[in-house]
Amino acid sequence: MLDVGSNTVHLLVVDARRGGHPTPMSSTKASLRLAEAIDGEGKITRKGADKLVSTIDEFARIATSSGCAELMAFATSAVRDATNSEELLARVREQTGVELKVLSGVDESRLTFLAVRRWYGWSAGRIINIDIGGGSLELSNGVDEEPEVALSLPLGAGRLTREWLPDDPPGRRRVAMLRDWLATELADAGAEILKAGAPDLAVATSKTFRSLARLTGAAPSGAGPRVKRTLTATGLRQVIAFISRMTAADRAELEGVSADRAPQIVAGALVAEASMKALGIETVDICPWALREGLILRRLDSEADANGFVGVDGSADDPASVQTIVRNA
Repeated sequence: MLDVGSNTVHLLVVDARRGGHPTPMSSTKASLRLAEAIDGEGKITRKGADKLVSTIDEFARIATSSGCAELMAFATSAVRDATNSEELLARVREQTGVELKVLSGVDESRLTFLAVRRWYGWSAGRIINIDIGGGSLELSNGVDEEPEVALSLPLGAGRLTREWLPDDPPGRRRVAMLRDWLATELADAGAEILKAGAPDLAVATSKTFRSLARLTGAAPSGAGPRVKRTLTATGLRQVIAFISRMTAADRAELEGVSADRAPQIVAGALVAEASMKALGIETVDICPWALREGLILRRLDSEADANGFVGVDGSADDPASVQTIVRNA
């Protein structure tokens, strides 16, 4: 899978098969900060486009050499919001041969919810999910694999850092202003999500939430994906008070915070806090699966439906294994 996000381009080689869980085989990342390469007219600059094209070309070659049977390439908010996105997509296609698909914000929300549902299963009941990317925030609520309500808001950690917190460290007044503004912005969205029903389980996905949970004492990534990790509203408030006084360089020294994420982790924490408050949530479980896994699962489902592999009794024939390449903003 080739994921073009607001901050990074991520190539993830996955061993995936119908009826099985997607298993990551290798991962390659490049920090392009594409959202920062947008000019005053909303266009991705020539320099930014050049870097994107060369990176996609390089990663497509890696995919081929890795023996991948299929390349799934997608882009999220940075490309979606650019006023020259069609021109950029055409250039990528012509110069690399890669068909880059732009996902809508609602599709991001829906596919992430699918991954969460598959991870926790039907016994989890009604799930509310929160996902914070570089350019957007996705919220969803449902009891099935398709959420009853799925929203996408332009409240990503990178976007808000650029618009609200340009100083390093961010000023206390600006942090307070952003906190108040987010509360207002999320009031209606929170009400719409909750209208579908109160959750049996509140879940959070994305690198931002994983980093915040680690800062509050959750197990490190090396402990494996199946270790239970949570983030509480109380712990989150304590983390915000701590990291908002630090420079990005100092935050990058904290365990669980990468150098790429350090500049925007304060804004991400404020979005997390405001989202949980708007939804009346005190604790979220951190799910290791998110958009990428949702895309793979939907692709495998579509393949099974198209070929008639799933029978009336739910059995599946020919559970062929497929290697595919599957986004953090």
